[in-house]
Amino acid sequence: MLFLVHMIVDIPKDLPQDEVQRIVTKEKAYSQDLQRAGKWPHLWRVVGEYANYSIFEAESNDELHEMLSQLPLFPYMTIKITPLAKHPSAI
Repeated sequence: MLFLVHMIVDIPKDLPQDEVQRIVTKEKAYSQDLQRAGKWPHLWRVVGEYANYSIFEAESNDELHEMLSQLPLFPYMTIKITPLAKHPSAI
């Protein structure tokens, strides 16, 4: 199953900078592991925002939830998920 996922990140301004850097470093490693595994095949930054649009491949809603909830930045995200289906005009 494919999912379009919009993530908006809002890290609290009072979070210590060393903690932010630690979280961001873990986030990058985890997200790249998911990309290499084929679970996160597309990732696009939203210009001018700390946000992205991504395509995730998951066997179920539960698997997608597990992947997203393990993101180190998850506690600081607003996430919108749109399940995708093949369009009849797609080649």
